[in-house]
Amino acid sequence: MSKSILTDDYIHCFWCGRFAEAEHHIFFGTALRKISEKFGFKVPLCNRCHNLDKDSVHLDPKRVKDLELKRACQAKFEETHSHEEFMNIIGRNYI
Repeated sequence: MSKSILTDDYIHCFWCGRFAEAEHHIFFGTALRKISEKFGFKVPLCNRCHNLDKDSVHLDPKRVKDLELKRACQAKFEETHSHEEFMNIIGRNYI
């Protein structure tokens, strides 16, 4: 896994600490996945937290983990970049 702006630990799941089995692109879809890769908008996740559990980032109908990751990513990015730069890259405010 290439560098993440949210963690330096690529061995453990960002959420639960189990062994990480997947790389989750925080902003996904064809174009946004490339942007996530470029800027490090991704985290390591175990399969349960990624897409196997009903509360996983991909299956939770309320999108709790998905939105928390997007907010955390935006906040971390804006520590060293402007809000306008984030908006130009992603096009949506999550905070």
